[in-house]
Amino acid sequence: MYRQGDVLIVALDESEVPAPFLDATGELRDGRGRLVLALGEVTGHAHAVQGPGRLMREAGPFGPMLLHLPDGGRVVHEEHAAIGLPKGWFRVVRQREYAPGAVRMVAD
Repeated sequence: MYRQGDVLIVALDESEVPAPFLDATGELRDGRGRLVLALGEVTGHAHAVQGPGRLMREAGPFGPMLLHLPDGGRVVHEEHAAIGLPKGWFRVVRQREYAPGAVRMVAD
């Protein structure tokens, strides 16, 4: 398990990955080619993975994302130390917070 700021990254065995995602080709990359796990709403900084891989969002408004890194990778952010990840599958979960009458993602 890995954490960088408000992003939690949990390693998954391939048997835990829902079948539709095993062959999916979708990627959520930004203009710089990074797989963005979370974009800072205040600073514009991003928790992002550099290098080859795929990032796909599961259904639902707070649905976690699935990250596949065939060769491993590094999670980078302008205000945190980089985190090395081994090759494999991961579930990426954004931290949420309660505000009266609503649940929302934590703003970075």
